[in-house]
Amino acid sequence: MNPDPTASRAGFREDDGEGGRILALTMISTPTKCATRHLSDQFETPVSPSLYSCACFNYLTFHVTILITGGAGFIGGNFVLDWLAQSNDAVINLDKLTYAGNPETLASLQSDPRHTLVQGDIGDSALLAGLLAQHRPRAVVNFAAESHVDRSIHGPEDFIQTNIVGTFRLLEAVRAYWMGMASDAKAAFRFLHVSTDEVYGSLSKDAPAFTEAHRYEPNSPYSASKAASDHLVRAWHHTYGLPVLTTNCSNNYGPYHFPEKLIPLMIVNALAGKPLPVYGDGLQVRDWLYVKDHCSAIRRVLAAGTPGEVYNVGGWNEKPNIEIVQTVCRLLDAMRPRADGQSYSAQITYVKDRPGHDRRYAIDASKIERELGWKPAETFETGIEKTIAWYLANPEWVAHVQSGAYREWVQTHYAQPEGVQQGLASSAESSAS
Repeated sequence: MNPDPTASRAGFREDDGEGGRILALTMISTPTKCATRHLSDQFETPVSPSLYSCACFNYLTFHVTILITGGAGFIGGNFVLDWLAQSNDAVINLDKLTYAGNPETLASLQSDPRHTLVQGDIGDSALLAGLLAQHRPRAVVNFAAESHVDRSIHGPEDFIQTNIVGTFRLLEAVRAYWMGMASDAKAAFRFLHVSTDEVYGSLSKDAPAFTEAHRYEPNSPYSASKAASDHLVRAWHHTYGLPVLTTNCSNNYGPYHFPEKLIPLMIVNALAGKPLPVYGDGLQVRDWLYVKDHCSAIRRVLAAGTPGEVYNVGGWNEKPNIEIVQTVCRLLDAMRPRADGQSYSAQITYVKDRPGHDRRYAIDASKIERELGWKPAETFETGIEKTIAWYLANPEWVAHVQSGAYREWVQTHYAQPEGVQQGLASSAESSAS
C-alpha cells in the first residue's frame, strides 16, 4: 500500500474486500505503529485483509457512519471534536477551508483514524456523490455556511452561492444517495440542517421569544440566505420524503471561535490593546449559547428528533451586547490584568451601527426540552469564563487565524466613521455583534 504521492501529509485508504474501508486521517504525518508492525512509518508494508483482526485496525475497518459538512469551522469543529470524544463512529469531514475553516481546530485528531478531512465545496455535486457512494454514511449533518452578517452586507453573492445553491446541491446529492439505500438503512438515515434564529427577524423589547412556529422575517443577506436554505430542507422532506431535521440556534460562543464575532473579537482586541468596537448604542439583545451545549443539542436531535421537525436551541441567556463586552472586560481584568492597572473597559469604542441591525433575538427552547429532554448545561457566567480561559491558554491558535487578509477586513469594516464615540463602558449601555 502506498501513500498518496500528491500530499506531503497524506493518509491512505483501501477496500477491505467486504465493502468496508480502511481509513486514515488525511492530515496525519505518520501512522500509529502496532506491536506486530503491520505498518511502517512510511506506509511501505503491504496490508493484508488477513491482518484486520489486529488491534491496531479496530478503528480502521469500520464503515464510515457520518458525513459532516463545515466541520472545520467554529460550531462544526467543536461538534467533530465532541462527537469523536463520545462515539466510535467515524467522521468524514467536508470543509471548503475558507478563512473561517481552520484545520488547526482539529489538530488533536491528527492520529485518529476515525476522522478524515476532505477539502471541498458542498456546491460540488460530483464530489458529494463520490463521498456518499464511497463512505455510505448513516447521517449527514450540515454546518457548511457563510455566517457573518457584516460580510453578507459587503459581499452577499458568496452567501447566495454557499447557503442557497450549496444547500440545494447537497440536498440533491443526499436525496439520490438515500433513494438507493436498502429499506432498513433508508428508514434510519437522517439529514440534519443547522440554522440560525436570525431567520425569524427582529423582536421588540417585550415580545415573546421565537418559537418554531414564528414566521420567517429575515433582514440581512445572511439571514435571508439561511431562511432560503431552511425552506429548501423543508421542501425536500415534504416533496421527496427525505428524513430531515432542522435546528435553529441562538448566538454561539466558546473555544475555536474565529475573531470576527463579538466575544472573540473583544477578547483578542482587549489583549492586543486595540479598541473594542461596539455598534450603535450597544443595546442590541441576543440569546447566548455555549457551543458545547449546542453540540449536545444537535447530537440529541440527531438521535431522537422527529423527521420533518424544527427544534430551536437556545441558552436562555438574553443579554444586550454592551453587557457582554463589559463582562469580558471585567473577567479579563481579573484573569489577565492590564500592565497599566486600568480596566479593559477603557478600550470600548462606539462605532456607527451597521445597516439593518436587528434589535433583539430571543429563543424559546421549550420544545427541545419538552420533547427530547435537552437543556443547556452552562449558564452564561460559567460558559464565558471557560471561553476566556481557553483564549488565554491558546494564543498560538488565535495568532495563526489572524492572517493579513483578516486584518485588512477588520480594518475596513470597523474603521471609525464620522460620529465615532470613545469612552468607558460605564458611560453607555450597548454593543455590537
